[in-house]
Amino acid sequence: MGIGVQLALLFLLKTVLYLNYLTATGLAVEATVVHNFLWHERFTWADRVRPSWRNSLPRLLRFNLTSGAVSIAGNLGLMKIMVAFGHLNYLAANGIAITFCSLINFLVSNTYVFEGRVAGESPRSKPAM
Repeated sequence: MGIGVQLALLFLLKTVLYLNYLTATGLAVEATVVHNFLWHERFTWADRVRPSWRNSLPRLLRFNLTSGAVSIAGNLGLMKIMVAFGHLNYLAANGIAITFCSLINFLVSNTYVFEGRVAGESPRSKPAM
């Protein structure tokens, strides 16, 4: 769903509002980062977190500083290379950039942002044999 959000926002910002493709990319990526965070808390890693303002805000900050930074830097860098130098269509270039950044973002989120335990609880113990 995040891919659709990002591509739709990029199209809207560039084609309808006439923003520069890099400005539009940065804004679309940040909106998608927030969307993805909310999705991850409710579904992807719902077994690891208890969403609440107290727990979610620091986690959103970590998510934005890690996955958000990777997404924004990766998307902007790859877009500049593919669109300005490679003359690729901005939406096609963004699809490639999303694909490239997705794996890195998943790994960062899985290990750092959404830790392997529910916030406030002790680590899960191994079953006795």
